[in-house]
Amino acid sequence: MRRFPTPIHNAAAALGRLPGVGPKTALRYAFALLHFSKLELASIGRAIVDLGNITLCQTCFTFAEKDLCEICADPNRDATKLCIVAEARDISTIEATSVYKGRYFVLGGTLNPIDGRTPETLNVKALLDLVKNSPSITECILAFSPDVHGETTIMYLQRQLSTFGKSMTRLARGLPMGADIEYADEVTLASAMTGRSKA
Repeated sequence: MRRFPTPIHNAAAALGRLPGVGPKTALRYAFALLHFSKLELASIGRAIVDLGNITLCQTCFTFAEKDLCEICADPNRDATKLCIVAEARDISTIEATSVYKGRYFVLGGTLNPIDGRTPETLNVKALLDLVKNSPSITECILAFSPDVHGETTIMYLQRQLSTFGKSMTRLARGLPMGADIEYADEVTLASAMTGRSKA
């Protein structure tokens, strides 16, 4: 393999640590960065270093700049609804819909014992404590992807949360807009039939 100057190798090695970035892509990114001005590189570097100042919200476990994230600190959010998601990035996806105005809780992943993701490695205890000690919460929304691990997590949380007498809901599933019934799998089509709404 051709030997490039050390800064290029170091940049490629650092970029290669990102998910989905292999050695060739990392090297391509490093070469792309060489076309940036020193000022632009310094700006990118500062932005990355500033990520070190990010912490976790003490209430919902999403990423925040202070002890409380903006959503948890917002008194106008609906405190009766708690949307439980797997990862912090799921919050921005839901927020983009501008439909949900409640609060969130980040579980930190989904259950997958094969990969070592058990209830003890996730924020399950903190979730149970929050729901138990928050009489204002009347509904827990289980917002997980409809895959094996998401379904397993939903079933587990339903059992754990059922003792608190809160209403539990999950995201509706079915055919996406523009989908062709002919190509829909049986599980998706069954969910669409079960969750059908009045026309």
